[in-house]
Amino acid sequence: MGVKTMLPSYELGFYALIVTCAVVYSGSGIFEASRDSMNRKAFRDGIKPGWHYFGRKMDVADFEWVMWFTSFRNVIIFALSGHVLFGKICSMTVPQHRAVMYMLYGILAVLGSMGLVYLMIILSHCLVLYSVALAKQKWLCYVAGLCCLASFKVEPFSSWQSGFVTGAFDLQDVLFYGGSGFTIMRCMSFALESAERKEGIYSIFDLLKYNFYLPFFFFGPVMTFDQFHAQVSTRELRRKDDEMRNIRVHALLHVGAIIAVDVFFHFFYILTLPSDLKFMNRLSDWSLAGLAYSNLVYDWVKAAVMFGVINTIARLDHLDPPQPPKCITMLYVFAETHFDRGINDWLCKYVYDHIGENHDNIMKELMATIATFAVTTLWLGPCEIVYIWSVFNCFGLNFELWVQKFFQQEPFAKLEAKMSEAMSRRIRAVFGAANFWAIVLYNILALNSLEFALLVTKRLLLTGFPVSTLSIWFITYCGVQLIKERERILAIEEEKCDKAKAD
Repeated sequence: MGVKTMLPSYELGFYALIVTCAVVYSGSGIFEASRDSMNRKAFRDGIKPGWHYFGRKMDVADFEWVMWFTSFRNVIIFALSGHVLFGKICSMTVPQHRAVMYMLYGILAVLGSMGLVYLMIILSHCLVLYSVALAKQKWLCYVAGLCCLASFKVEPFSSWQSGFVTGAFDLQDVLFYGGSGFTIMRCMSFALESAERKEGIYSIFDLLKYNFYLPFFFFGPVMTFDQFHAQVSTRELRRKDDEMRNIRVHALLHVGAIIAVDVFFHFFYILTLPSDLKFMNRLSDWSLAGLAYSNLVYDWVKAAVMFGVINTIARLDHLDPPQPPKCITMLYVFAETHFDRGINDWLCKYVYDHIGENHDNIMKELMATIATFAVTTLWLGPCEIVYIWSVFNCFGLNFELWVQKFFQQEPFAKLEAKMSEAMSRRIRAVFGAANFWAIVLYNILALNSLEFALLVTKRLLLTGFPVSTLSIWFITYCGVQLIKERERILAIEEEKCDKAKAD
């Protein structure tokens, strides 16, 4: 049934009321647990002194978030502010050579922060993959690229390369593996696009300009080479209507999100609480479910803030970077679940869509998802928890197609055809609610721990059955209906825009 199917307003209002009450009730349980556990010895490492005038300590269990706003804060401000000023000067004086200027600034920034040896290691990988691209053989580009990626992700090769970098500071490992991993993904994109090009090959300077664009270098997102090359080669730099206003609004939203997370961490210890499974057993099923869901929402916010700040700078440079990830609250299908849209776009273009084509054939879809998650596993760094995460998410993506194909068979297809569109939407939302929790449970494996994921699964499906299981399922069903309503409104607005453009 179509996405534009409408439900009665009173029914949607009832769903909104149910979801709001459930979120408040679950949140109150997490708040009480956070308050009661503030001084527990088991949480000493994860909770540090914070707003003493409010009598609250702060959850500092997330290494990345703490790193950004302590040891890395000044580096970020200095390097990116310099890039913005440098980029503005270049755009005003030599717009036709701005890509070269960005490259030089990026190389100098990498040299100053990581040293000459690290720069030589990155350049050597760029040279290897450029040499492979000269052969214009896609299979060779894949093999060489994945081998280079494995050299940074698999022992003993990763330690061997990192051992060349002398000196030590707090962010060395983070910057080393971040810059190296994203470099290989960019080099693979360059090689594959060069192999696709019918006449000639891009120059080594095109690769260096692409790779050493500083805002993307250490933390992404990955922008495929064809898009970057087309955008950065534009000589006429013109802003769209209200573009600068939108950039300022997004910048303020990111600042607001940072402040909101800081406030949240003083009252809800969603990252530290799951570390003590004995304490977790004392929580209600509702609080435990809310805690698992909150972990995913926080990780989305973290990704949205990081990529949002970087994307804001890229837009100032007249680029159109990959969008931030779709909010996990708005997801109930595995195909849209990702926390890095740049990597997701890369995987879809070069692996998933390339093998799966239109994603209607079960065997092709299986091969495409296995290949996609194999590359993703290598990208994340092979280990037990990543293997488990990959297997479950690969299964979830395929299971969606299997269920869809199953219900397209007789007599289900005829049965749905006889239903009203509203009833079909309700039935689909029931399955979407189950899928929503599959996404939550599968992803907290990687975001938190296997033990916490097993505890949540056991409480929701076994010990909490049937009351907790069915009630949380119903509340999630209400939430999915609200998501579908938002999708319906967006589809109508998009159709109106298309008609206006056509007229």
